[in-house]
Amino acid sequence: MAGYWDGPEGEQCPRRTWLATRVGAAAGLVGAAYRIVLLRPGSALAALQMAASDSVTMATLGAVFGLTTCLSAQVREEPDDPLNYFIGGCATGAVLGARAHSYMTGTTACLGFGVAAALMKIGNKEGWRLAGPPKL
Repeated sequence: MAGYWDGPEGEQCPRRTWLATRVGAAAGLVGAAYRIVLLRPGSALAALQMAASDSVTMATLGAVFGLTTCLSAQVREEPDDPLNYFIGGCATGAVLGARAHSYMTGTTACLGFGVAAALMKIGNKEGWRLAGPPKL
């Protein structure tokens, strides 16, 4: 997400939302490709519908996350608080639950996405790295 972390949180909401939407759409396309290969839809039209549905869903989730996180930082006036990312992740999970027509899916996704997003923010603030050479 090059550019997402540039600048203070709570500013440039349209830009941040657009970046999160692009990442979501890309993840949706990758997921759709795997799904099409594994499930083998009956026709090319069914494969296209599957790809479009998955990509639009993931792009929507990215947009909800980006917008909610940015607006939360503005409203709460605490731009670097990981709670903003938890709120964004929880809103994303709630949208996923609505898409699945399942309260349990929404609740679980809210907690899972919220905690993952808050940990991502904390890790970014503290300089955690998942890969790369060790610090000496």
